[in-house]
Amino acid sequence: MKSRAEYHEMIESPKMLDYGVYLDVAKLLDCQKPLAEMCNADELQFQIVHQVEELWMKLMAYTLVDVMAYLDEGNTHRVVTLMGRVHRLMRLMTAQLDVLETMSPREYQEIRLQLGNGSGQESPGFQTLLRMPNDLWSAYKATYLDGKGLTVAEVYDAKYDHGESYVVAEALIEYDELFQKFRAMHLYLIHRSIGLGSRSLKGRPVGLLEAGAKHRFFPELWDVRCDMTDAWGASYGVVREAIHDKPQKPAVAGGCPMG
Repeated sequence: MKSRAEYHEMIESPKMLDYGVYLDVAKLLDCQKPLAEMCNADELQFQIVHQVEELWMKLMAYTLVDVMAYLDEGNTHRVVTLMGRVHRLMRLMTAQLDVLETMSPREYQEIRLQLGNGSGQESPGFQTLLRMPNDLWSAYKATYLDGKGLTVAEVYDAKYDHGESYVVAEALIEYDELFQKFRAMHLYLIHRSIGLGSRSLKGRPVGLLEAGAKHRFFPELWDVRCDMTDAWGASYGVVREAIHDKPQKPAVAGGCPMG
């Protein structure tokens, strides 16, 4: 039976064939601290999960750059297809946070000491993604609203036809929704590991992250839903007749009433 040290050697320095060479696996595996220097058994998963997050965010940002170009061209098929990829990446990022919930609060405190003054808010990929929505919206507005002589209200209500302006808007708002779900899931992770009432490594209350989780990339697409509901409500009244007080039609014997 191989010893623990022998297995660690296999993990850190596996034999490289063409597949490993192409993926530069040796360099990839060297991105984590040596196993012998880990502060505890959970530090490896902490580093890997966050490094993978950076890779997903790199791919997401790269894809969104292409999306902007296709928005400018009005290539709706490519926009929707690539946004579908971005949506999947967001779901992957959110799902893999579950792995970090296997850490105990005590183990996380030991890992936290290794971060210096670092904070997840400094994530390079995260900061890049936060800068992109304004340009995405500008590209959408120029092509799918101004370029077609439409407003958001017309796309969703007055001139609704489930056309290109609508489906692209829905692709954008889904990205917005998934990104905020990721931020909310991250908040729960912090709540579970260090508590929302604590102070971050930079001395700021962790509770400030809650404001970020409520941020919306495309407020116009969210607000139009409120506007539509208010407008419809004004036409039929905020309080409507209760349907449970109405006499029910007797069921048709032997079959479905709609048949």
